[in-house]
Amino acid sequence: MRFLPVQPHVVLVELDDLPHVLALLDALRSDPVEGIEELVPAARTLLVRFRPEVCSRARLIELLRARQGGAVARAAEGELVEIPVHYDGEDLAEVADYLHLTPADVVRRHAGSIYTVAFTGFAPGFAYLAGGDPLLDVPRRKTPRTRIPAGAVGLAGVFSGVYPQASPGGWQIIGTTPLAMWDLSRQPPALLQPGQRVRFVDMDAAGTGSARSIPRAAAVQVTQAASPLSAVPTLPQARSVAEARAPAAAPASATAVAGFEVCQAGLQTLFQDGGRPGLAGMGVSASGALDQGAFRQANRLVGNPAHLPVLETLACGLQLRSRGDSVVAVTGARVPLALTAADGTRWHAQPDAPVALAAGDTLTLGLPTAGVRCYVAVRGGFAVAPVLGSCATDTLARLGPAPVAAGDLLAVMPPRPGQVVGDPDSAPPVLPTAQDCVVLDVLLGPRTDWFTPEAVARLASSEWTVTPQSNRVGLRLAGEEPLVRACTGELPSEGTPTGAIQVPPSGQPVLFLADHPLTGGYPVIACVAPHHLDLAGQIPVGARIRFRPLSAFVVE
Repeated sequence: MRFLPVQPHVVLVELDDLPHVLALLDALRSDPVEGIEELVPAARTLLVRFRPEVCSRARLIELLRARQGGAVARAAEGELVEIPVHYDGEDLAEVADYLHLTPADVVRRHAGSIYTVAFTGFAPGFAYLAGGDPLLDVPRRKTPRTRIPAGAVGLAGVFSGVYPQASPGGWQIIGTTPLAMWDLSRQPPALLQPGQRVRFVDMDAAGTGSARSIPRAAAVQVTQAASPLSAVPTLPQARSVAEARAPAAAPASATAVAGFEVCQAGLQTLFQDGGRPGLAGMGVSASGALDQGAFRQANRLVGNPAHLPVLETLACGLQLRSRGDSVVAVTGARVPLALTAADGTRWHAQPDAPVALAAGDTLTLGLPTAGVRCYVAVRGGFAVAPVLGSCATDTLARLGPAPVAAGDLLAVMPPRPGQVVGDPDSAPPVLPTAQDCVVLDVLLGPRTDWFTPEAVARLASSEWTVTPQSNRVGLRLAGEEPLVRACTGELPSEGTPTGAIQVPPSGQPVLFLADHPLTGGYPVIACVAPHHLDLAGQIPVGARIRFRPLSAFVVE
């Protein structure tokens, strides 16, 4: 058992193998440690998120070591789920050649195995299936595909899995299934749950297969966003939102009053809040506002509780017309605010301060002079329906309210009695411009030792440019020299926190932001310190980043 540093409130526990991971997971679930907030199991690791003020890191490590002596997790005896598959994957022949088998042999071995759902990650509903034929051990593709369709059945290392949605990925695709792995109208939304057994059925040999009937839970009232704007590891540029979309702001209560007409939606205007932590068991990451400080400040300025949803908008162009009297505040990126009355009168409003709007007034956000993301809060809060307990829009997972579009009507809840607006912010944070070099504090680990000493030194000494392929999933960075690995083997997928600096085979790092996948298969050389995560979410394309390690890499 090794304890690898991640962040002050996160530790990565490395164990011998998957059975030992599951044994420790069972021990912690049956006898919880006070202060642990979330557990993210993976092939050989357990990512532990905890509250240092409740349980210190030293005490946590002591308690985890005490559980190491427990019995190895028992073989799964859970419900058997049959998944029908057309073995028509574009990598089937290549996989067969790599294993010195025929494609028919690969199909026979894959469909002839009983898998166990070991853990979830990468995307909601993506289950890592262990325990299949040991011969079916193949590496990920050297170059990940930019798009793998939903239902694709793949192999990576000793695992098998099914893509729940279209996304980039590096698994070897051997087939497809018509069965939905993730469905928000189902309870639970994820078809596969840890502990279940899975058998793949060759549809071409057995007809239509005998998949388990999945009941639909009509009582679950949720809204699903349109297609994701990006995913890792390749982080392609954002795609336009599909025309068929859920309502951007369905009233959460019949008492909702007033509201706003969206005249112009701007760029990637989304509902965001503090996120949805604690859903790792379904493969769901926290998401939420990229600049949590600006999000909370916007609510404070209009007198709202800090957790109410706000609008997060990228760059400029958002234009809202008030359907009644309201009070708003705009925080985050430094932008000019223009107000236009119904009679055409124009004047400027102050950001980082409460702004009163009369019915018919139009608020327009201009081009940022620093930072990239603004947060718009309204007194009383937006009346928007939560999805899995949060109003955050996760662009990778496709969870949450749909992106805001021109023509939407955004309902607003009435203010609470005694709700008082806050004082203007006289000293808002200094935010970067595209011409700046931003210094981010980082903590080395958890996989710093996978890189050469020269690469570790280069991480701190080089300037890394933020490329246009960056978004809410992560900042894709480019440097003059790649980061060279000392260990060239395959890293089993493991949990990754917000702020992780993951290094794909190109050697050009990716800094994970709020919508990153829960697990990843490329080594993380360092993690951004929590106090600089808000700043990372405000760095514009073209700006440069220099990483400043706060301490040496130490394994316990």
